[in-house]
Amino acid sequence: MKMRPFGRLIPAEEARRRLIAAVTPIRRAESLRLASALGRIAAETVRAPAPVPAFARATWDGYALASRSTRGASPSRPVPLRIVGEIFAEERLPRPLAAGECAAIATGGALPRGADAVVIFEVVTRRRGAIVVTRRVPPGNRVAHPGEDFPRGAVLVERGRPLTPASLGALAAVGRRRVRVLARPVVAIIPNGNELVVPGHRLAPGQIYESNNLTLGAVVEAAGAEAHPHLPVVDDPAKIEAAIRAAIPGSDLVLLTGGSSVGERDYLPSIFPRLGRMLFHGVAVRPGKPTLAVRVGRKVVVGMPGHPTSCLLNGYWLLLPVLRRLAGIPGRAWTVGSVRLARSYDPPTPGFSTVIPLRIEHGRGYPTFHDSSAITSLAGVHAFALVDSRHRPLARGTEVEVHYLPPPLGDASSP
Repeated sequence: MKMRPFGRLIPAEEARRRLIAAVTPIRRAESLRLASALGRIAAETVRAPAPVPAFARATWDGYALASRSTRGASPSRPVPLRIVGEIFAEERLPRPLAAGECAAIATGGALPRGADAVVIFEVVTRRRGAIVVTRRVPPGNRVAHPGEDFPRGAVLVERGRPLTPASLGALAAVGRRRVRVLARPVVAIIPNGNELVVPGHRLAPGQIYESNNLTLGAVVEAAGAEAHPHLPVVDDPAKIEAAIRAAIPGSDLVLLTGGSSVGERDYLPSIFPRLGRMLFHGVAVRPGKPTLAVRVGRKVVVGMPGHPTSCLLNGYWLLLPVLRRLAGIPGRAWTVGSVRLARSYDPPTPGFSTVIPLRIEHGRGYPTFHDSSAITSLAGVHAFALVDSRHRPLARGTEVEVHYLPPPLGDASSP
């Protein structure tokens, strides 16, 4: 079995920086119904075409009245006001209020002409078709004035920002049914290896079920992109290269799993230079050393380790910010904090950075990694630490910076 040596390994942070710089943020846009647009990135800035509310309306159930009619009202000098109608949210009083009159009004109802305040039911007494007011009601009491929510021309949605429940509600409030959003980037995932079998099929001796499509696909979807998994490709360089070239035109990013190291059947290191400009091959990190990337025009192709834990951890520390940039999502890919290690941890390779998956309990971090081929190394994980190459064995109680995985990637229980 032939082996080829790695070239110069680059630091983990440099690999991530090169990939982030190499990807081109998506520019395609599509129109979606508001009900389908939560969390998507706005492709347009939307301003209010009219003020909301468009008219003065009650913010509480009560009685619409003219505040001047209650001037001097007190328990010793109650003021009676005759009830001349009822106003529900969809109705208007057909005439203005005269002096000494009021109208029952529901929350959201339009104030009638002549009224400038609302007194709530709880503070008045109703007697024989009238209410008795025992305190002055100030102008504007329990009233939402035109444009109080937002005036005409106010920015409701800003291009490049995620759409939230509040921003979708603002769009609906001005009558919008649809909004333009950035399209989700398409990410092709191509596993390769003779031993790989799609789950649901029978295994022959020496074969294993392919799982990286699913795990990487979950990372891709959680980062706002669209995963396009491919069937495993056998260890044939011509077929692997053909699969890559076929995937590039319809994808914004292509990920391959397996075949990225220096073994006899690791063909990606010889295929990638034929595709375009190499970004790197080999990262000084454990797990994840055999990672490589190439830029092909405006597209990027990344070769990931085949071991399930190495592949998924690479998805966490390396791909998440790359995918978010590609999708046009602002902000950091993780929430950064710090914890103390609940037990000692000895990084496996001196001179290499180490990615340590952590389960967080009561403010302490429990390393979970036990083997790069065991996906259970990441079960129950809330966060990871990327410890640089200068660190020696980490003693119990050492404080480390951690990156909390965003939902739904991290364990659902609260750390």
